[in-house]
Amino acid sequence: MDLPVMPPVKPMLAKPVAAIPPGMHYEAKWDGFRAIVFRDGDEVEFGSRTGKSLTRYFPELVEAVRERVPERCVLDGEIVIAREGRLDFDALTERIHPAESRVRLLAERTPASFVAFDLLALDEESLVDVSLGDRRALLERALAEVTAPVHVAPATTDIEVAQRWFEQYEGAGLDGVIAKPLTLRYRQDERLMFKVKHERTADVVVAGYRLHKSGPVVGSLLLGLYDTQGALQHVGVSAAFSMKRREELVGELEPLRMESAEGHPWAAWAEEAAHETARLPGAPSRWSGKKDLSWVPLRPERVCEVAYDHMENGQRFRHTARFRRWRPDRTPESCTYAQLEEPVRYNLAEILGP
Repeated sequence: MDLPVMPPVKPMLAKPVAAIPPGMHYEAKWDGFRAIVFRDGDEVEFGSRTGKSLTRYFPELVEAVRERVPERCVLDGEIVIAREGRLDFDALTERIHPAESRVRLLAERTPASFVAFDLLALDEESLVDVSLGDRRALLERALAEVTAPVHVAPATTDIEVAQRWFEQYEGAGLDGVIAKPLTLRYRQDERLMFKVKHERTADVVVAGYRLHKSGPVVGSLLLGLYDTQGALQHVGVSAAFSMKRREELVGELEPLRMESAEGHPWAAWAEEAAHETARLPGAPSRWSGKKDLSWVPLRPERVCEVAYDHMENGQRFRHTARFRRWRPDRTPESCTYAQLEEPVRYNLAEILGP
């Protein structure tokens, strides 16, 4: 492979802002695997945000890139999987599997798509020092005839359209809007774009915590919600605390600490089979490797309010929730899934086509 821009490339990033800024280029924020795609003839490489290769996990996209994009180019975009008209991040994570046979099977069962939103090189020319507005025009021309599973991300310079996307597209599994200055050059690993994400709050049960890697202080709070059957399901964690606050939390939670998980709603967490029928902490994962997944059980009697952006398949927080405050006025039993706001469904095909 011999391209004007060579791997590894660390993608340009976005910093969070509270509202959509005016006078920019806008795109939906995709919920998938960020990927830089390099094509030089038959050679195709998918590089992850960290620079590691994703190529072997998406053989169907390698073939699609060979068939559909210019012979020599470098694209920035997102790998996504759609199910029933919306993005499915869980299906995407299943593709990161060591067995090639499993990868091939999933490539047939849940094929992925690639959504391109930037062009870093074309033919013999590097475009990293070209303005975003010009790069976008070149991208649209280069992929004018492209067909699924490769797509060009819809874009607009109309802030009212961007606001409508922000409100509607969440129902298809997207999680916000990205705003980019039209004069922006491509700068690796720098937060020069802006992202606006949804934020909601929920009251959740604090049912345990994990220790911080630095010592005997709280690393993350384990959060739960009750389902319609009255079972407490593990829905995520809250982890962004100062070191001083981590130390304080140990003392605050000590009266609830249990000697063991016996009698706890998540007592079966260490049994792999138990994770098939309930959401428990410590689920086996290819991502966790040999990571210590043990945790300190607490009597599920204390409630806190957290902020979150959206739920994955309506079951768990997609990202780490942000602690807001304790809620002594709420009972644990009142912390159910029913309180969560459900976005109005929006068919992904309305955004990308069938």
